[in-house]
Order: sequence, then structure tokens, then C-alpha cells
Amino acid sequence: MTQARPHTLPSTDAPHHPLAAELTRRLGPHKVLVSAGERRMYSYDAIAMGVVPLCVVLPESTADVVLAVKAARAAGIPIVGRGAASGLSGGAAPTREALVISFTRMTRLSIDPLRREATAQAGVITLAVSEAARPHGLVYPPDPASFRTSTIGGNLAENAGGPMCFKYGVTGDYVRGLEFVDADGELHHLTRDAYDLAGLLIGSEGTLGLITEARLRLSTPARFTRTLMSSFASVGDAAEAVSAAIAAGAVPAKLEFMDRACVNAIEDYLHVGLPREAGAVLLVDTDGDDLQTVQAELELVERACEASGGEVRRAATDAEAAALWQARRSVSPALGRIRPQRMNEDIVVPRSVLSAVVQEIEALGQASGLKVVQFGHIGDGNLHPNILFDPKTENEEAVHTLAHQIAGVAIRHGGVLSGEHGIGSMKLEFMAEAVDPVTLEGLWNVKRALDPALCLNPGKVLPAARGVAHD
Repeated sequence: MTQARPHTLPSTDAPHHPLAAELTRRLGPHKVLVSAGERRMYSYDAIAMGVVPLCVVLPESTADVVLAVKAARAAGIPIVGRGAASGLSGGAAPTREALVISFTRMTRLSIDPLRREATAQAGVITLAVSEAARPHGLVYPPDPASFRTSTIGGNLAENAGGPMCFKYGVTGDYVRGLEFVDADGELHHLTRDAYDLAGLLIGSEGTLGLITEARLRLSTPARFTRTLMSSFASVGDAAEAVSAAIAAGAVPAKLEFMDRACVNAIEDYLHVGLPREAGAVLLVDTDGDDLQTVQAELELVERACEASGGEVRRAATDAEAAALWQARRSVSPALGRIRPQRMNEDIVVPRSVLSAVVQEIEALGQASGLKVVQFGHIGDGNLHPNILFDPKTENEEAVHTLAHQIAGVAIRHGGVLSGEHGIGSMKLEFMAEAVDPVTLEGLWNVKRALDPALCLNPGKVLPAARGVAHD
């Protein structure tokens, strides 16, 4: 995991801190962690190391969250919400001594098949929603790569996507209502009419409020799915095929790409028969309720791939299709075998410039001497360039410099810094370049309105603005 470089402070002896003592007394020792070893486990997420929290609360109800927030506010202690810590931007890693509220025990889930809704507390695992909905003939489409471990609360905090986001949308598109606790510990229930405050909270990374529960829209799964893989000589050719397929009218359910480094890492890890010699590989699903339409859409993609020099192979069976998608979901563990640490970028660019962007990033990686791999949800322009490195032998400053250059590529081509991983602390320094001063001041006005004391997840998302000192 890479270091977020927070402003670390010495950790207070928590058992003797008044807040830790009060929370233990009021919630019970089984809901409050105070030992140094236990607290240290809550100082990082999947990619960033932060500051050891003052103490950790494991709420089992919304009432527990309200109590903890009010106690922390009275003590003047910042608050950091946390799900499964699978995030990739440092969003759940405290930047200063704080109270961490970990939602992993809030796992109540119910399905209303008539309304086609799920009601899920923040700690519900993403995959559990679809598993609970399946007996009713329903499904929850958002499918981030970490869907077996990530939580609904974390997905909402980052507005997570996944391979199906191009056709079916991201987490926020499935929210009908939210329950959240504000910075003062007051409880609110939101729907998505009039002012869409729920939409404001989604993707805010716990900096505007702590989401405790959500009402989620469910849908019926497509009756038919067809899968193909296409290999190309270069990432530029693959990007051109994507743009051509979409321009021709294709709207695949999944449209993913991996470069040669990803393909070879996965082959070393799983041995599933991916083409090692390819410069890039596309994985595509088309789906729907009419088989003829599904087949026709697959043919559109197939023709676009072949016109860009791609070699196409259709999955002959469901098992073969499942193996290909297992390969895509295995990118992260496969890359971990190459270098012990990585910085995972999450840029989004217009599809019209995909070819230029992936080629520029490839060139930057080659010039830097660092190992750069690219994969992602290329259908909606969401790319995940990863910088792999070993801190024992490679310069971390060079890693951050390259990350800054990659962010610059996205901004220069009219893109944004994040599609689903969030800004967190990892991309904070890039935000001043990505957002103009007037807009940044407007964002700070929203932050001040909902969190006047700036106590919720400080040091995340927004760089310092006029009159605001970052910790």
C-alpha cells in the first residue's frame, strides 16, 4: 500500500482519554476499541496509511452512531467513517487523530419485491444485496471489483461503479432514499425530490455526513448474455475500437480493457489462456431480453474490433465467459505479485480522446522507468492506470510525480480526476488544478454549511481554500 503522507501526530494513550472512556462507559467495551494494536488496524485503507485513531466505535445501530458523533463533537474530536477499507484513495485513513466509526456490524438488509427495493444498512456487503434479491427474480446491478468485500456505505461514499456501469449506471443511480447522521449527531431521512441532498452526500466520502442506511432500487436481470474477447496490437487500437463500437450504436453491459502488463500478470496468476502477446485486450458483454438483439449488438462490437485490427474470440459457454470475467476481477491480486505497492489512478476522459490518453500514459510510464499498467471501464472512459513500485528500491517521490503527470493528462483532455475511487487524500494536491477557484470556493461553501466545524473526515476531497487551514 502506498503512503498518503498525512501530517501524523503522536497517538494519545486512548484508555485514559476522556472521549474513549466516555464511549466505553456509554456503549460498552464490546463496541469500543481502545488498545494500540486494535486502533492501528483502523489507520489505513487498501492503499494509504494514515494516523492511528484515538479510538474506534463499532456501532450496531443508528442510535450508536448518533451517540458517538455527539460525544466526539462535544470533545472537539474529528470523525472518520469507515466501511470495509477497500477504498483506493486514502478516504478511510485518518489524516489526524480522530474517532473512527466502523460500520461493519450494521448489516441489516431487507428486500421488498413489490416495490423492487432493498433497504440496507451501511455495513451490508455489496454482493449480499443481489444474493438476497435473487430469490425474488431481482438483482442489484452496481458491481465494483471489490463487491465481495466492499460495503454499501463505502460504495455510497465513493459512488462506486464497476464493469456494468456503462449500461446500468453507478451506485448513486440506484438510491431512492438515505438515512444519515450529520456533523452535530442529528438524524435525517432523505428522498430524492426537491433539493437532492441525498445526491450531494453520495460520493462525498464522508465529508458531509455519515450515511447509515439506504433504500436501493432493484431491477430484473437480463435473460440473455453473450461475451467476447478481442486482442489488439496496442492500447491505442483497443481504444479506437471502443469509440467506433459506441459510435455505431452498441451499448454493451460490460466493456473493459487490460493492457499487456495486466494480461501477463493475470496469466501468471490464474493461467486462464489470455493472449500474452497482445498489446491490449477488450472484454465485452452484451445482454438483454431479446436474443436476436443481443447477438446483433455483439456483432456491432465484433466488427468495430476487427476494423481496428482486433482478433475476436466469442465465449462458447457460460463457463468460458465466467473465466474471462474472473480474470478481469483478478487484476488487483495479480498486480500485487509484481510489486509490493501500487498507486491506483482513477481518471475519466471523453471517449473521443481515449486512444490519445492511453498512449500518452503509456509513454509517460516508459519515460519514468516505473512500471505502469492500465485497465478499467473503458466504455465510459474510466481508466485505472496503476503505478507499481517497491519502496525499498524505487523513489516514492518519483511515483507521486508520475501520478501528477497522469492526472495532468486527464485534465488536459477535458477529463476528471476520479470516476469511482474518490479523491481522498491521495489526489488532494491535484484538485487545485482540476477545479477552478470559483467552483472550489462553492464546494467549500457546501462543506461549511453541512459541517461548520470541519470535523467530518478532515483533510479529504477539498484542498485548502481561502480562510481554511488544512491539518
